[in-house]
Formats: sequence, structure tokens, C-alpha cells
Amino acid sequence: MGKRHIILLICMCLGAMVRAFAGGTTQVPDSLTFAKLDVMLEKYTAAIERESFDVKKAESDFLISSVSDSSTTQHIALWLYDHYKDSPLMGDEAVAIHIYDNWFKPGTIAMRSEFDRFDADLFTSFNRSTLLGMKAPVVTLKKPCGGSVTIPQNGSYSILFFFDTSCAKCKLESQLLPSILEKVEFPCNFYAVYCGHDKKAWRQFRRSFKVKNRQLKIVHAWDPEIESDYLRLYGVISTPRIYFTDTDGEILGRRLELESLTEIIHYICDYYGQTQEK
Repeated sequence: MGKRHIILLICMCLGAMVRAFAGGTTQVPDSLTFAKLDVMLEKYTAAIERESFDVKKAESDFLISSVSDSSTTQHIALWLYDHYKDSPLMGDEAVAIHIYDNWFKPGTIAMRSEFDRFDADLFTSFNRSTLLGMKAPVVTLKKPCGGSVTIPQNGSYSILFFFDTSCAKCKLESQLLPSILEKVEFPCNFYAVYCGHDKKAWRQFRRSFKVKNRQLKIVHAWDPEIESDYLRLYGVISTPRIYFTDTDGEILGRRLELESLTEIIHYICDYYGQTQEK
């Protein structure tokens, strides 16, 4: 059975279950009914996983709006919001933000609690500025020895690494990053943005972080007073955070792990090599 047929079959089954509540004549669904609904939602979102974000947004709106029973509507909306908010697929956060903006924020559907509403407000506020395909927020930070630097800068690929010297994962990634950055075969700026306040620890980091690659320009910066609002703009709730931007500032990768950063670098190396040959 082809992929389109599988998606259609799942859609029909899910649609039948949703329509069971659409008329509002059935009894309030119980936990068992919701469990069955969750299974179908899981299958359906998996079937459209590789579709565009616009398709996922439209499908989410359709499923949510197809039900008149308020408890079922809320259950579907919350399930979809949680699914896309915590999705391991980079960029799916845009779907969660869309659901929040269109259904929860205006009060059409209620969140589970005020705490969940606050958490959703925080999540959307710290992620809506750096979705895939958007222009990366331009912020002005301070250099180690004075002066300022604006990041990212157009005309070059950029890697933004937000870190803290007291962060265990940051320390590990800082040890692994040089070998990854040595493989960069195109002009690229690497911005190491220190999110802490310990000048001595930061100085030690700068001295130890070395990459012998002429294609790579390393820029160290920080903003101890957070005057640039970079924490919110780049969603730095915790460290480390890694972003990759195109030469025009478009975000190609967000909240990257080292493995996915390596994949993007490999892809750009191939693309850059092909353009140089022409």
C-alpha cells in the first residue's frame, strides 16, 4: 500500500472518530475513547511527518475545528500542541506556535491550567523569533576587550553557539566542536556567545578554544547586562544553543545538536564546492 493510501486510510478513520463528536449528540467521551483518539492522532501525525509546516498547520486547524464537543476539541488541540512542541523534528515548533496563536491565545480553547498557559506564553515568546526560514534576529553584543559586534552578519554563513562555562554539556560540546569546525570548507563566522558572568572562566575558555581553519572566523562576544535581549530572541532558556544561518541571515538550523550541525556543514560543503566549480 502506497504512502498516500496509508495517509488517506488514517485520515478516514480519524475523521470518522472526530465526526462521532461533531454533532454534539454523543455522550461526553471517556478516557478510553480519548486513548483511542490519541492512537489515531499519533498515526496521522506520523503519516504527514514529512509534509510542509503549512500542511501540518492546516491539518491541525481542520482537526480542531471539526469537533463541536468542547472537551474533545480541547483534547485534540492540546495533544497536537504538545506533539509539535516536543517534536524531535527540527522546525515543528512552528506548528505548535501556530496552534497556540490561533486557538489558545485568543481564548477560543482553554489550556489545562494557568501554569500551562504561562508555560505556553514563555515557549512561544522564546521561539517565535528563530523559526526555520526566518531572518535571524540581529543583536549587538560586546567584545572581550571592549567595542561591539553585530551578529549575525550578512555575506557569510554563520554558526551561533550560546554557552556557559559552568554548563556540563557546554564543556563537552566545546571539546568536540573544534574537530567539527575543522571540516568547514566555506567562508563561515563562528560566534561563541558567552552567557555567563565569570570573566576569568570566559578568558580561559577563549584561550583553550582553538580551531586551525582559515575558512572559519571565530568571534567571541557576550552581553552581561542582556541589553540586546538575545536570551529571549534566541530562546536561550538553557545552554548550549546552536544556530546555523545562511549568507543572507536566514535560519537554516535551530537548536542543533552536534550531529545535526555536522550534517548541515557537510551539506553546505558539497553545495559550496559545486558553486565554485561552475
